Amino acid sequence: MKRILLAALGAISLSACAQAPDGAAQAQGSAKPAVAALAAAKPKAGTADARAIEAVRLLNPQVQVDRVGAAPLPGFREAIVAGQVVYVSDDGKYLFLPGSGGALFDVNARKNLSEDAMAAVRKQLIDTIPVSERIVFAPAKPKYTVTVFTDVECGYCRKLHSEIAEYNRQGIAIEYLAFPRMGLGSDDYKKMVAVWCSPDRRKALTDAKNDRTPKYTNCKTSVNQQYDVGQRVGLTGTPMILSAEGIQLGGYVPPAALRDALDKLAAENAQTAAVKPGA
Repeated sequence: MKRILLAALGAISLSACAQAPDGAAQAQGSAKPAVAALAAAKPKAGTADARAIEAVRLLNPQVQVDRVGAAPLPGFREAIVAGQVVYVSDDGKYLFLPGSGGALFDVNARKNLSEDAMAAVRKQLIDTIPVSERIVFAPAKPKYTVTVFTDVECGYCRKLHSEIAEYNRQGIAIEYLAFPRMGLGSDDYKKMVAVWCSPDRRKALTDAKNDRTPKYTNCKTSVNQQYDVGQRVGLTGTPMILSAEGIQLGGYVPPAALRDALDKLAAENAQTAAVKPGA
């Protein structure tokens, strides 16, 4: 449901290397019969239940609300949509998506309020990592700079890196941070430490993503710190792309699509600044 609503809001889908939840395949295989057996919820107009359905459909008119009713959260209604539970305020103004990375939406503004709060925290955390500890691939005069948490084994990370020249041609500088998704002390971790210990980190990272990992050498690096920051910014899979403001832009995103997303974000920021009092 979260991805369905985010897609409706124009966000980029998250293509990233992460293990699927247990039982996901079974749930997908049984979805059609269960949905076919349910009738769409049709509450009386003007009620809180009706406003909850209207809020969901305002974010995405294509989804069906299977059930709506009282919520354990005072002031909210509980709705079942696309196999997920969502909570909508009784006045229909706010929608909350629980679970990992849960988000609170302002329905009328079609705005993810949780993302705004997280963005500021992400930026502060990333700023604690010295620039000298980032592996940077940038054009001469970048229009935008993004932070990418990467892993040398992840297929999507490798795909992104194979297109690094095109990202640069799009005016995008990539600042890589390490996130060995198999955990600290793993072979994956040791490979990333070897990269960060190499005299030419850019070449070492490119080689490692092409199964030519440099010989393991242990040295003083910030790989552990980068891994910790990745966890604290809400990373659940690699790659993770963040704008300069800390906004999550997706997992793997093609170069042209990423440039388009950055252009839209810049336009939104400019519009917001223009309407602020005293601006």
